[in-house]
Amino acid sequence: MDTETLLDQETLDKRVRELAQELSRDFMGQTPILVGILKGSAIFLTDLIRHMNIDCEIDFLSISSYGNRTESSGSIKLLKDLDRDIFERDVIVVEDIVDSGYSLAYIRRYLAARNPRSLSIVALLDKRDRRETHVYVDYVGFPIPDRFVVGYGLDFAERFRGLSFIGVLSEDEVEAVRNQATP
Repeated sequence: MDTETLLDQETLDKRVRELAQELSRDFMGQTPILVGILKGSAIFLTDLIRHMNIDCEIDFLSISSYGNRTESSGSIKLLKDLDRDIFERDVIVVEDIVDSGYSLAYIRRYLAARNPRSLSIVALLDKRDRRETHVYVDYVGFPIPDRFVVGYGLDFAERFRGLSFIGVLSEDEVEAVRNQATP
């Protein structure tokens, strides 16, 4: 596969460090819980906390809205809930990408119902042109164009997560992966 590079590793590293500094500054003196949205945010979350200079805790949520599709189905299913109580805690949701906004809007409502002290969202990538529902993102790594991206934790059919960069899949690459997955 010859995936086009949208954001190289150096650019990603630099921006993740900047986001970590912003979060450390804004949550100084607090111990926020960073909630990674599985599986896509795992690499971003790991790199983010390595560069934060405040104490924090982590937990994870897992939802499904894509399956093996390149667009969200709009139907959200909770696959894994939090392990800890977030009542009166500062919560930072760590998301890999915001697309239609449906998943993140669901997550925000779901977590807000548990009465955290504060609820913020940090997203590595933001496809604003694809937004179908309003959702506010407090910290954005990169606004990106409406292209199907993989790498740095983002996948297509569970592939490409390990790329050290954010790449764009061509229609031919998408079709090749679909054909390999079809018996």
